[in-house]
Amino acid sequence: MENSIYLGLSRQMTLRTNMDIIANNVANMNTLGYRGQNLVFKEFISDPRGADDELSFVNDQSQYQITTPGSVQITGNSLDVALVGPGYMGVQASDGQIAYSRAGNLQMGADGRLVNSAGLPIADAGGSSITIPSGSTEIKIDNKGFVSNQDGQIGQIMIVEFENIQKLEPIGNGLYKTDAATTPAEKTVIKQGQLENSNVKPVIEMTRMIDTLRSFQSVQKVLETENDRLRGAIQKLTGNK
Repeated sequence: MENSIYLGLSRQMTLRTNMDIIANNVANMNTLGYRGQNLVFKEFISDPRGADDELSFVNDQSQYQITTPGSVQITGNSLDVALVGPGYMGVQASDGQIAYSRAGNLQMGADGRLVNSAGLPIADAGGSSITIPSGSTEIKIDNKGFVSNQDGQIGQIMIVEFENIQKLEPIGNGLYKTDAATTPAEKTVIKQGQLENSNVKPVIEMTRMIDTLRSFQSVQKVLETENDRLRGAIQKLTGNK
């Protein structure tokens, strides 16, 4: 197999990964608080033995988060919250670690704990859960995340920021994980009775999908042409038809 086919295959592999990311964006265009993802391409230079020219491969290095905030809708629901600013809300993941989310459609679990739509407890400022006492009739959440009822303050929702948002890794269900250190939420406030929608723009994603598909098909045609050329050369050299 010649180098040109290897190069074409490297391009097709990254295009396939890019298509998977675009498809995931489209699938989450109605997911609250979802941040769209893009693929980061990188050139990989190889110096093959016995060849004078270096080979330039395509490599899908990583993906990055689109940080544009989604539109905000007013719901009037006391347990709905929208984060205005770059911050994230702490969530107790199933493995016991703290994950982060911007999806603010909160609920009260059967045990009174404040949970997200997947039933995972919302973390308080210290990493524990927040339990709303039975009989609470007025739930208020202020712009700093303090939760209170008619009898007084109950707890504070964990709101944190990151020096580099791109360090956050999506793990599904609108959650992100990272080993990066958090910083106090100085630029983020909570708005009760509102929800942030996904920041995915369907028209842009569909355009990207079409472009990616056309690029894949174009590379496929080049590979087919190269395959025909090699087969013809082998037939001439071997005398076979």
